[in-house]
Amino acid sequence: MTKIINKETLWNGKHLKAVLYEYGNSKSPKLRWEAFSRLNCYGIVAIVPITKDGEVIVIKQFRPPVEKYVVEFPAGLNDRSESLIDVAKRELLEETGYKAQTIKEIAIGPLSAGASTEVLTLYLATGLIPVSEQKLDLEEEIEIFKLPFDKFYDHVYKLENENTYIDLKLYGLFELAKKHL
Repeated sequence: MTKIINKETLWNGKHLKAVLYEYGNSKSPKLRWEAFSRLNCYGIVAIVPITKDGEVIVIKQFRPPVEKYVVEFPAGLNDRSESLIDVAKRELLEETGYKAQTIKEIAIGPLSAGASTEVLTLYLATGLIPVSEQKLDLEEEIEIFKLPFDKFYDHVYKLENENTYIDLKLYGLFELAKKHL
């Protein structure tokens, strides 16, 4: 049986820390694995938002680690010790200016289990109503796109270019949301 023997912080940054895991399994009593963990983060949420008119909202923002813009669903960190559903509501409002009539949790799982301790909680937000302007953090410049539900993939593909990636999670998250409508 595989088990963690020890965890050691290798370094702390402003938002992340590197962690060395020592563990054993049936083939070796002592193995090592490096990963990163977020500091002061109590969960991560993503939201698949669908308007009253049946449009799916996606956002586009610059992501320094990949040095390009990325089209993705609204998302954010629980860095204020809120409930995850409150984080989802807050991030949806901040990043899009929309409020959902209904919001429900539909999935939980790791984002990059080989490199990170991050676990994502996915929410489906329906019956969206525009209520305000975006309230973005200093680091954020977010462009909003409303795409037709029935031609979602056709429109997503058109957003990709030499300066813009499509977050691969977007496709699976959309499929999960469709199963919960």
